Amino acid sequence: MNHSDLTILVIDENTIRASIIEEGLREAGHLHVTVIHEVQGIARSIEMLAPDVIIIDLENPNRDMLEHLFQLSRSVSRPIAMFVDRADTESIAAAVDAGVSAYIVDGLKKERVKPILDMAVIRFRAFDRLQRELNDAKTALGERKVIERAKGILMKMRGLSEEEAFALLRQSAMNEKKKMADIAQSVVTAASLLM
Repeated sequence: MNHSDLTILVIDENTIRASIIEEGLREAGHLHVTVIHEVQGIARSIEMLAPDVIIIDLENPNRDMLEHLFQLSRSVSRPIAMFVDRADTESIAAAVDAGVSAYIVDGLKKERVKPILDMAVIRFRAFDRLQRELNDAKTALGERKVIERAKGILMKMRGLSEEEAFALLRQSAMNEKKKMADIAQSVVTAASLLM
């Protein structure tokens, strides 16, 4: 996706600060920018607008507001850049845990908005890719464990060698046009019912 095609939502209660961000984005060629000045009900706004990137600007965030925004950012799988005037280590750690892609303290200048936005998008994509790779690895490991259990069951119940049990699972998967892990899970399930 071309960066200028990004739909960007700016959440900022302060209209002057919001205009700085909006101007920086528009000067950088971003045409689809929506600004919301009310923090209440932003979950609905995010759902309606479906932005590609969210920029949150908080002059003086209190703990309740930060927790609300962090809960929101955990549920929204999008790059989020957050500008704040002051921060403590705990707030920064909470932002990172919540998945905020860029947390900028005292750095609101219109010429910094684009590089920060770009960094947030790139960081989010890298993190998202790593998350997918981790999930794929966990799935593969889980499938491998089920296949090993099914092989063990077939070896014990049918007196097959490990190679023969594996070949039987593979052949059954090909015959039924299913994944080998699905066939293996069926064997494990059937064996648990019979034992």
